[in-house]
Amino acid sequence: MTKTLFTRFTLTLAAGTGLWIAFTQQPPQQALTVTKLFDDLHIIVGNGGNVAVYETADGVILVDDKFEKDVPQIMEKVLSITSKPVKYLLNTHQHGDHTGGNAKLMAQGIEIVAHENARVNMEERKMPGLPRLSFSQQFTVRLGGKVVRSQHFGRAHTNGDAVIYFPAHKTVHMGDMFVANAPFIDYTAGGSGIEWPRTIERVLALDFETVIPGHGPVLKREDLVRWKQSFETLREDLMTQKRSGKAKDDVGKALDVTKLSGWGAAPRWERSFPGFWVELKVN
Repeated sequence: MTKTLFTRFTLTLAAGTGLWIAFTQQPPQQALTVTKLFDDLHIIVGNGGNVAVYETADGVILVDDKFEKDVPQIMEKVLSITSKPVKYLLNTHQHGDHTGGNAKLMAQGIEIVAHENARVNMEERKMPGLPRLSFSQQFTVRLGGKVVRSQHFGRAHTNGDAVIYFPAHKTVHMGDMFVANAPFIDYTAGGSGIEWPRTIERVLALDFETVIPGHGPVLKREDLVRWKQSFETLREDLMTQKRSGKAKDDVGKALDVTKLSGWGAAPRWERSFPGFWVELKVN
């Protein structure tokens, strides 16, 4: 990895405020689209993060809710799938492109669930739509004879990431713990590049074949495995360079993470690199 990818990261962020603003900068309104995965499980794509829609006999379980302005379209798309009411919303983490619709949906009587750390992160940033229900390790929703589990496996994109598991379909919604490009490690929200691959390794203990990423097309288990291996390859490469005494800025300027399998574009990697470099401990 020697070709120049990016210039030195110079932006400073105060107590996560900058990233809260960044993740609430809404793109121009666009039409949302629905992709069917199974008869009772769909995803709504466009604008913010991927929204999962799981239909049961007694109501609907949503995963994430994009930006506030997307709520009318989200509910319109849900109605195109089923007439059942939405009962639960499971947040994968706190960023505004995944929780922006929380307040509006809560006002409709929908119960919202998130990891305890995600709720704390939202509260510290004075974000709207704080979930009333939170958990430390696992939260199980049983509705209409179906089961969905929201599980925390450790630090990754943030310290409050939740993986949503649909056991009946051997499918997981990863939120931004897995995206179809280079990862963004939000150190202002307790994220960790060192722990991220280890956290994914724990996720892989689940029995699943299909992966809904936080953004991008639906992928397979093997795609997640390759993505994790790329993370591990990068870590070892950077460790080698750090042990040899190379300077952070020189390494950063020469680094091309887009060459790693499954990483592709790297829109926020330059924000991740300084913290990742600090995390690398050389004996």
